[in-house]
Amino acid sequence: MGFIKERVAYLKGLAEGMKINTETNEGKLLSSIIDVLDDMALAIDDIEEVQEQLGEQIDDLDEDLAEVEKIVFDCEDDDEDDDILAEVECPHCGEIIELEEDMLDEDAESFECPHCGKDVVVEWDCDCDDCCDHDEDDDE
Repeated sequence: MGFIKERVAYLKGLAEGMKINTETNEGKLLSSIIDVLDDMALAIDDIEEVQEQLGEQIDDLDEDLAEVEKIVFDCEDDDEDDDILAEVECPHCGEIIELEEDMLDEDAESFECPHCGKDVVVEWDCDCDDCCDHDEDDDE
């Protein structure tokens, strides 16, 4: 928007070329309007400069954020193993089953093997007294 400064400079030159008398009320008004336009043009130039600097900083932050996202989301893939409760060998097909919480139903005594599709019986061997509901079911 450097053209605004050029246009204001043109108006200044035009006013001087017309030899507007700044002693009259109209001359004072036109001179003041041109001064205000000049100040506005300078302010706009300053704003454009700051905006350009901020744009560069945003681009830098965007690049840094992309690196952080890459690190966070690459590491997050490793955390998927946290959902695995245990690894169990299927008695039917011999494949290793990564047992997850959503595979187990509290009331069911078995779950389906994802490899062969047969039911695998769950035997609850728990030595704890207060962390599981299975001992309470046995007492009833």
